[in-house]
Amino acid sequence: MAAPPLGRLVLTHVLVALFGMGSWAAINGIWVELPVVVKDLPEGWSLPSYLSVLVALGNLGLLVVTLWRRLAPGRGERAPIQVVQALSVVGMALLAPLWPHVAAVAGQEHSVAFLALSFVLALACCASNVTFLPFLSRLPPYFLRSFFLGQGLSALLPCVLALVQGVGRLECPPTPTNGTPGPPIDFPERFPASTFFGVLSALLVVSAAAFQGLLVLLPSPPSVPTGGPGPALQVGAPGVEEEEEASPLQESPSKAAGTTRSPEPAAHRLLSTRGVCLLGLLAVTNALTNGVLPAVQSYSCLPYGRPAYHLAVVLGSAANPLACFLAMGVLCRSLAGLGSLSLLGMLFGAYLMALAVLSPCPPLVGTSAGVVLVVVSWVLCLGVFSYVKVASSSLLHGGGQQSLLAAGVAIQVGSLLGAVAMFPPTSIYHVFRSGKDCVDPCGP
Repeated sequence: MAAPPLGRLVLTHVLVALFGMGSWAAINGIWVELPVVVKDLPEGWSLPSYLSVLVALGNLGLLVVTLWRRLAPGRGERAPIQVVQALSVVGMALLAPLWPHVAAVAGQEHSVAFLALSFVLALACCASNVTFLPFLSRLPPYFLRSFFLGQGLSALLPCVLALVQGVGRLECPPTPTNGTPGPPIDFPERFPASTFFGVLSALLVVSAAAFQGLLVLLPSPPSVPTGGPGPALQVGAPGVEEEEEASPLQESPSKAAGTTRSPEPAAHRLLSTRGVCLLGLLAVTNALTNGVLPAVQSYSCLPYGRPAYHLAVVLGSAANPLACFLAMGVLCRSLAGLGSLSLLGMLFGAYLMALAVLSPCPPLVGTSAGVVLVVVSWVLCLGVFSYVKVASSSLLHGGGQQSLLAAGVAIQVGSLLGAVAMFPPTSIYHVFRSGKDCVDPCGP
């Protein structure tokens, strides 16, 4: 006997969120665990630069997915998604015991296992945006917000786990009479990196199991035409949300009432001014949140102290799922409104970039007001951009599978361009300068 409509609706929302949680959990987890692994790996603090390059190379996953679509047209997203999830689970499970292993390359020791498995995980994460999102065209638009909520959890949960682990805990010794402070006292982590990666492997297994649960709830084949709602869409109250968001990509939404979408009109809607602007918003916001701003987060926060940095990271990650909750209740469908929100987010981003440029002596350093301003700016910046991403993707849902595929490509291309743009100033020209723990570079 089928589950009650409300129970089926809630279960589908939960499964979609858990499914989205597995999209970037692996790479996000590696990033937050870097302060632990750099202590034992030969690359030291040059490891983040290696990881940035590997994540950029992970965009080869886009080419692999494109090749799959050419060689197996109409086969749907099930097989690519299962391959992506298998790579994530196996890669993270192998990373747990193998990450400290090093090998000699060209006469120098390198963390070959860590770098190779990080590249495999980067391939899987980059491919997830262009496989997971098109699969969601089989569901009504409001489930897309649950998916992005899960993506927010893929950043938040590793951060919380790292805080529980005690990453980056240190204490500054008292300043002696001669005025020369001693080295900071580092506290050991509560559990090793292998345990951290093992927990992430379990989260990825849960995400893969959630996808299998969705396949059970949505028995229709993935090759169902993307324009019309098949039986798999009837997971909630029919005719309510679907009618409300029938064709948000059209210039005149009222014309969509009572019409059956077909692939050709969907393509026209995607290439309309509204569709192109929504894709542009997705590319720009992801370039900022996944490429530009993360590259300067430590420079903008650490001058105010490690507590400010950890608060900015954790609360900023929490702003993503909170923005998804907000989009579930209040969805902005106005292109002008989304553009205004993007400009607001850019204002916060400009302030944070200015703090990074002025590091290690930004304004209000050493004051409570400076800490509050930098943390609140990070939370509001990431929250506003997260809302714009969710709203834009929800509106693109009206164009069917091809629109969601284009959304995934825009997200990934924007992220890549943002990361590439920040590589020269951070790793080559060293525009940004960082301070030292327990040393006040701004004193008299």
